[in-house]
Amino acid sequence: MTVHMATTAAFLKIEEQHVLSALQQAGAKLENVNGETALDFSSVSRIDARALQALEEFARIAHEKGIKVVIRGASVDIYKVLKLVKLERSFSFVS
Repeated sequence: MTVHMATTAAFLKIEEQHVLSALQQAGAKLENVNGETALDFSSVSRIDARALQALEEFARIAHEKGIKVVIRGASVDIYKVLKLVKLERSFSFVS
């Protein structure tokens, strides 16, 4: 017997001016996601402490639900900040 699980992927573009609110909205949408979600950070050149906290909370919720999170287009600076606060291991990164 073969069992197939439905996978529903979500994609969200994050704008630099609205990082915090976009991450909060994305966290609320995780209820309807199975499998994988992608956050497009290509428009984000910096991230503040409140947005980092929201990203950490997003990663926690995704982990609890077994959802893989991919960050697309993150700059080297964003990656360095995530590495500094040890959040990089919660995500996969693609350019």
